[in-house]
Amino acid sequence: MLGRIIEASARNLFLVLLLAAFVIAAGIYAVLHTPLDALPDLSDTQVIIYTEYPGQAPQVVEDQITYPLSTAMLGVPRSKVVRGFSFFGASFVYVIFEDGTDLYWARSRVLEYLNFAAGRLPTGVTPSLGPDATASAGSINMSCSAPSVLWRNCAPCRTGSSATSSPRRKASPKSPAWAASSSSTKVVVDPRKLQAYGIPLMRVSEVIRTSNRECRGRVVELAETEYMVRGQRLLAGRRRFGATGAQGRGRGAGAAARCGAGRDGTG
Repeated sequence: MLGRIIEASARNLFLVLLLAAFVIAAGIYAVLHTPLDALPDLSDTQVIIYTEYPGQAPQVVEDQITYPLSTAMLGVPRSKVVRGFSFFGASFVYVIFEDGTDLYWARSRVLEYLNFAAGRLPTGVTPSLGPDATASAGSINMSCSAPSVLWRNCAPCRTGSSATSSPRRKASPKSPAWAASSSSTKVVVDPRKLQAYGIPLMRVSEVIRTSNRECRGRVVELAETEYMVRGQRLLAGRRRFGATGAQGRGRGAGAAARCGAGRDGTG
């Protein structure tokens, strides 16, 4: 058999050369147009449902959030596994689909069932879908450095990064989600002083929340000129945080909460 092939090739040299040229052209086309991935994504299609339930224990989150959502997601078409995880104040539900399921089709089906299941959740709790990223999505760590003069306050660096680089990263192709994390100003609460002055912890949060917002005003006309009046109440720095105080019993009630600095020295 091999001898006949060699003999036929010798007699039809033109056809052999034409076939070799076709094979070479097909190989070059395959090299130029075949998609290659150094880290192939072999994970299943999954959709993540994230729900916040602040201040609740994991068992409460399991009974009131995770279990109702998990049972509702069992009826999603082409879903094969539903996994629920309950943490302190947060719930995660993973809906894993069959191989070959389109990710955006899966997200639309989960969103339909989620709208139906949202009525069974406690008042004020709103579940949301996670980013359209797979389980094997990669992560890129970026750091923002500031001059030595600003080493105690990284807020300007963070603000510049959020205003310039973050929109460009989000607009880049095949980048479903970007998350930025940094230290920020925090309020250190002394629970013993709060108890002594009769100030609940929710009162401290309410004072900070109501003090950290803009106030609308009106237009004042003076000498045929209109002036816009508005109040700026955005908290920035220790002095403005320290100016807010919760009313309690006794003197020195404002000392129960103080403004501290984060790890990066902001305050």
